[in-house]
Amino acid sequence: MSSSFVTRRILTGELSSPTTHRRYFPATKLPAGSVNLHSTINTYRLQVTTKRFYAVECAAVFRRVVDVGGGGKLRNRRCAVGDQAVEIDHDDVKGRSVDRTVEVAVAVIATVVLGVGNRVLYKLALVPLKNYPFFLAQLATFGYVLVYFSILYVRYHTGNVTDEMLSLPKIPFVAVGLLEALAAASGMAAGAILSGATIPILSQSFLVWQLLLSFIFLGRRYHLNQLFGCFLVAVGVIVTVASGSSAGSLMEAGVFWSLLMIVSFLFQAADTVLKEVIFRDAAKRLKGGSVDLFVVNSYGSAYQAVFICLLLPFLSKLWGVPFALLPNYLRDGAACFLNIGTLSGVCDGAPLLPLLFIIVNMGYNISLLHLLKISSAVVSCLASTVSVPVSVFLFTLPLPYLGVASSLPPGFIAGAIILVLGMLIYTWRPSGRLKNQEVDCHC
Repeated sequence: MSSSFVTRRILTGELSSPTTHRRYFPATKLPAGSVNLHSTINTYRLQVTTKRFYAVECAAVFRRVVDVGGGGKLRNRRCAVGDQAVEIDHDDVKGRSVDRTVEVAVAVIATVVLGVGNRVLYKLALVPLKNYPFFLAQLATFGYVLVYFSILYVRYHTGNVTDEMLSLPKIPFVAVGLLEALAAASGMAAGAILSGATIPILSQSFLVWQLLLSFIFLGRRYHLNQLFGCFLVAVGVIVTVASGSSAGSLMEAGVFWSLLMIVSFLFQAADTVLKEVIFRDAAKRLKGGSVDLFVVNSYGSAYQAVFICLLLPFLSKLWGVPFALLPNYLRDGAACFLNIGTLSGVCDGAPLLPLLFIIVNMGYNISLLHLLKISSAVVSCLASTVSVPVSVFLFTLPLPYLGVASSLPPGFIAGAIILVLGMLIYTWRPSGRLKNQEVDCHC
């Protein structure tokens, strides 16, 4: 076996923060030996053993040549920081990149599918519970706390959740719960006034808020094609939904309620960006580790339930249920959900349809959070947005319990084409372009 080493000028500069797209390689000391320089310029990602992130510039490539059977030679590249070096394996870098791309793609597809199921099943769940929508909302909110903490308990005892994860600061989770409760309160207030077709149109402001907040708080910079792609996605959804509604629906609802709905989506966007900040902060505190999804879901849902309790008098009024009559309302809602007592037969479809909605909604939330963890808030938002026109199409099919299927909006095809075009433009990457905030080793 022969080795090569050369002393050269190294320029290093510490970067502000890492990203989830880096590849980590073990650092080892370079052996002494003969010089074997190569002038080829290549780009690699680097993390040294101090857990600090550097941009490294060096004049040439270190190569270690190892004799293998059959007369062949194995060449590994190295880059240096001081007296340390990172050995680069081309196939490993390429393989890891492909694996991450496949993981994100699978997560996007799962999120879209579950998002569609979530929207369709919510409509189906309200067939038996049409007089008790507030009960369904509260059942989901408080039921998730019980389910999430049960899963968290099991994962803790199986070793998937550690004491370090549970000891993370709780203030960000309190903020998550507050934002989700405010989003629910403002969304319910505006949703009670706005038409059904108006809400999906206004929901496209969510994507705008995502881009703006990610720019401000995460320091993320977007290329022109990404901004234009997001714009086309929003336009595609608006065309799809608005083509089947009355032209004056937004004006008829009033400016105040439309603005309140937009503020509701601001709270939701802030919630997802804050969760991305939590994942980043947890990676630093756990020394490169990753916090379990159910830690975030459990504590976030728990604090949301606390704030929902504080807002309960206000929320019950929004649903047209006087606070004094709330116990009777919840009792009747439970009877309808279980399809028992005097309400048996009136609540046809319960409890199957509501349970299916809750299960799929939970899966959708977990999938969305997983996608947020491995990609970004904007990517998770785009995946959620794509589910809107697909749901519109499914409602044109003869689904059970919904009666006569609705007709396909005249602009559906045009809107779908614009949306898909926007997604393709957003994901397009010119060859050789580096991603934002990547740590490079130019050797």
